[in-house]
Amino acid sequence: MPEEINRSTNEYREQRIANMRQLEELGFKSYGSAFERERLADIRASFVEDKEVAAAGRVMTVRRMGKASFATIDDGTTAFQLFFKKDLLSEMEFAGFKLVDLGDFIGVKGKLFTTRTGEPTIQVTQWTLLSKALQQPPEKFHGLQDIEERYRKRYLDLMVNRDSRDRFYKRSAIISEIRALLAERGFVEVETPMMQSQAGGAAAKPFHTHHNALDRDMVLRIAPELYLKRLIVGGFDKVFEIGKNFRNEGIDRTHNPEFTVLEVYEAYGDRESMKALIEELLPRLCLKVLGQLTVEYGENREVLDFTPPYREVSYHDLVKEMMGSDWFELSLEDTRKKAEAAGVALEADMNHLMITHEVYDKLIEKTLRQPTFVTRLPRQFVPLAKSCPDDADLVDVFEFVVAGKELCPGYTEQNDPAAQRRALADQAGDDAEKVDEDFILALEHGMPPTGGLGLGIDRLVMMLTGTEVIRDVILFPQMRS
Repeated sequence: MPEEINRSTNEYREQRIANMRQLEELGFKSYGSAFERERLADIRASFVEDKEVAAAGRVMTVRRMGKASFATIDDGTTAFQLFFKKDLLSEMEFAGFKLVDLGDFIGVKGKLFTTRTGEPTIQVTQWTLLSKALQQPPEKFHGLQDIEERYRKRYLDLMVNRDSRDRFYKRSAIISEIRALLAERGFVEVETPMMQSQAGGAAAKPFHTHHNALDRDMVLRIAPELYLKRLIVGGFDKVFEIGKNFRNEGIDRTHNPEFTVLEVYEAYGDRESMKALIEELLPRLCLKVLGQLTVEYGENREVLDFTPPYREVSYHDLVKEMMGSDWFELSLEDTRKKAEAAGVALEADMNHLMITHEVYDKLIEKTLRQPTFVTRLPRQFVPLAKSCPDDADLVDVFEFVVAGKELCPGYTEQNDPAAQRRALADQAGDDAEKVDEDFILALEHGMPPTGGLGLGIDRLVMMLTGTEVIRDVILFPQMRS
């Protein structure tokens, strides 16, 4: 079968090269010059009968009928029908159009009219070849059935799959709206290093590299948090960054080693101010980009409603709802038995804290379908957050969960350098070098009370476009060989 496919592909290519040579003999340039044109979406939006227009795009369909032909072109904004008639074209143009292949780029000039079936159409009076395609494009309805091929050759997916292209247009619009709202609220966009001397701001395995000019080993950042907080120390009061993080970990339906995040920090804020920001941001994105506050998500078209306010519930209360009101009074042995009876697989050395979190991770989080702020988490899981005023074992944070997945954590940030050192040392364990001493030194110069959040852009786009696979919202995801 592969040999048949290759032979067929080669035959198509050879025929296209032959067509290109014939077009050149007629006087066409195979790879032409710039072409002044209107975008097809604008032509459609301002359609007026008999209006003179110039347009360009990739040829998607052709239907030839002797002395007349219909075709459609797509310029990335929309598709539009063209009508070619022999007596309206030069002899060269009419003969040349017979040699145009699907996938070629052409420029046209002509008048707008509406066909008997009501289709807006350009009646072409001039056309030129802009770029010859030597490879056969995928057949619109049957091509690219191999899902992995869609990711490896994204250009083909975008060429024939308008839903895919629209999804990435929405991604761009979502990021633009995030920037617009934050700018309106006085936040300043900044850039912090992607190559760092040590990984900080999260617990994750980094990618390692070497800086030849400095002759030092470095890592690609796993989070920008510690640098952004240094800016708060330095006097910035509202900052944000949208950029890449890199974590040398697994690939699955919701994880990619290279991913995009938004991090926001506001001096004199706290968890509540970050919660208010989320409840302002999500509805705005829905209305501006989607035109509604509800989203149909996943294969089952589950309806997610982003109308605020969103539910707020504590971590402990969720565990008690699932496992019983006496859960936190049970012995280690009894919690283990109860968790395993509920179907949670446990490792032998897990303590009460870890068993509880495994219950939350495996049983509880996936049940949180509508937007939910899960608050007051154990301090061991969030070493960069400040403790709750009424319980030092809990931290003043939220995890914002939608459709069973964490979308965004938000904190009242730790600004006590001594408490921060203890938390980072506890996290580092025997590896004291993992404590970022320069960050502690920065905190000793004084950081005001601060609220912060980190929003996964890829997962946000997944939610708002209704897809459950992260590779569908990343243009060029990492793939195995």
